[in-house]
Amino acid sequence: MLHRGILAKARLFIGDADIERETYTSGLGEVAVVSIGDHEKAGPNEDSAALIPVNNQYLVLIVADGVGGMAGARRASNLTVETIRKHIENIDDTNGPRLRTAILDGIEAANQAVLKLGTGSASTLALAELGPGYVRTYHVGDSILLVCGQRGVLKLLTTPHSPVGFAMEAGLINESEALHHAELNLIFNVIGSADMRIEIGSELPMAARDSLLLASDGLTDNIMQDKIIDTIRSGPVDKALCSITDLALSRMNEEKPGQPSKPDDCTAILFRPKYSRKKKSTKPTE
Repeated sequence: MLHRGILAKARLFIGDADIERETYTSGLGEVAVVSIGDHEKAGPNEDSAALIPVNNQYLVLIVADGVGGMAGARRASNLTVETIRKHIENIDDTNGPRLRTAILDGIEAANQAVLKLGTGSASTLALAELGPGYVRTYHVGDSILLVCGQRGVLKLLTTPHSPVGFAMEAGLINESEALHHAELNLIFNVIGSADMRIEIGSELPMAARDSLLLASDGLTDNIMQDKIIDTIRSGPVDKALCSITDLALSRMNEEKPGQPSKPDDCTAILFRPKYSRKKKSTKPTE
């Protein structure tokens, strides 16, 4: 389904189908969303996502991953995106600072709502605030946000709030070692924790052909960073996103030596700013 225009209704992806795909065009650029449940498990897709058009100048994208193995993981991720959406939609006069406050209030409210479930359930969060020419990131846990240029230059990559993520950031292990690490599934910061903390990125300018990816670990635990960047940086956003999620699924379904293979739910959002080719000047040179 393709929505065009501004002030469109928020779209939530909360595991109502085994596979959910959507493409959206806003005043800021093109967005593609894919959420696929793990076919090997009996339970539902524990990932959730949201695409929240605020107005013609602002857009919010969210990926949340219910922590597997805990009661109510799907409910935790659903509640996270639903609570944040309500806070964003309740603001009257939308601009950057007001939106930022609504996002932070929404994340704090989501944390309290998940805690009140009393089931021990939890969720990760990757959220992007998109405005005129910029992106600001917010994250909790190990769902990631990544920005790269059209030529493959990495401009931003969030650090997972996990022992493995911090070990990689410190240079103690490399990416290949991380993907095969025995503690890859451990995280220490989640929505649904009394000591939850929000990591907020600075405002990052986005060039016309940059690509922004939000993804749950179903994608990043199966594909290395260079391959992700090489796949998402060019071509239509829907085709690029389908290519990388299809690769993740193929890795999950067929284990091969030297390649990661970790069956899981897989959810990703790809955004690329609107690009308009400048017309050549017809003014005669002097």
